[in-house]
Amino acid sequence: MGFPSNGTASDTSKPLKFLIYGRTGWIGGLLGKLCESQGIDYSYGSGRLENRVSLEADIINVKPSHVFNAAGVTGRPNVDWCESHKVETIRTNVVGTLTLADVCREKGLILFNYATGCIFEYDTNHPFGSGIGFKEEDTPNFIGSFYSKTKAMVEELLKNYENVCTLRVRMPISSDLSNPRNFITKITRYEKVVNIPNSMTILDELLPISIEMAKRNLTGIWNFTNPGVVSHNEILEMYRDYVDPNFAWKNFTLEEQAKVIVAPRSNNELDATKLSKEFPEMLPIKESLIKYVFKPNQKTAAV
Repeated sequence: MGFPSNGTASDTSKPLKFLIYGRTGWIGGLLGKLCESQGIDYSYGSGRLENRVSLEADIINVKPSHVFNAAGVTGRPNVDWCESHKVETIRTNVVGTLTLADVCREKGLILFNYATGCIFEYDTNHPFGSGIGFKEEDTPNFIGSFYSKTKAMVEELLKNYENVCTLRVRMPISSDLSNPRNFITKITRYEKVVNIPNSMTILDELLPISIEMAKRNLTGIWNFTNPGVVSHNEILEMYRDYVDPNFAWKNFTLEEQAKVIVAPRSNNELDATKLSKEFPEMLPIKESLIKYVFKPNQKTAAV
């Protein structure tokens, strides 16, 4: 049942108007472009997430039907930044997100929160390569990085907010191969990469699904990844076959990787059954990569 069901702001009979936080971010920017292409009225929030009064002012000014949070601290150039900027990370990822959820609840609005699935790691019950993924109701088991630790804390607290839709994004990928936030772009630029199967999110396919979720007033936790897993090497092989036939890369082990990063990284498979049941047209990860990312960027002869 969507929140709220008493004919207040998120009632489906009202015209859509989205209030989006994260204008300067990757997902926030893409969301605005999607709204434009679909003819959906939207505004970017000008308030700071941790400043309650500024969020209340945004809602009064914009009068949204739904709120989207794509703001947050992931760290630049990567999550290692959060290890040395813990208070800043808490301010946005914890205090800010909870404040926005609370303000939205008070105003009778659903909050669509682009969260992370990097709060799990393969374990004995979900072994590497088994096809057994973590489900929405599973308790996070990865707190190796401070970033992941804050995200797991917030997810647990947000379970109590019936107006929140938590979307667990993982290793996001888009067709824009020039974007440094794109997982493919990152790994093509690394000197060496590990080779581990992971669940991932193809934004070109899944961001439109999140807009549809808003139209359906869906709430609760959702593994927001394409079904199945794909490894670093499988992606780089596709990159070589479709984009750059001369591309070459080197692998290294998790132990070798640990020597050049500050915080450990999450590797996992998320079970996408819940999202697939709601959106049966969603493609498995490798098919989605080819359709939405590699075919549009193809520079080689037909593969």
